Amino acid sequence: MKDNINPNHYKGKNGLEAIDVMESFVDGMSGPEAICTGNVIKYILRWPKKNGLEDLKKARWYLDRLIKYVEQRDAIGKKPISEDQV
Repeated sequence: MKDNINPNHYKGKNGLEAIDVMESFVDGMSGPEAICTGNVIKYILRWPKKNGLEDLKKARWYLDRLIKYVEQRDAIGKKPISEDQV
């Protein structure tokens, strides 16, 4: 039976699920840092089993956004006033 909640493209061969990896690595983060980091992890983990190059491009989009956010944050010494600036 097909599992629409936990499809195979989110599971490693040992049964480890992407959500568990994401939760572990974004622990302590919030806002854009957590969202972008989690999405980079998700798309990198699933690309060979789901959308191939499209997922790699999505991972890059979130990574570029995260880099821009961190650069801006570091340049002003704090988080941006508005996430729209990212």
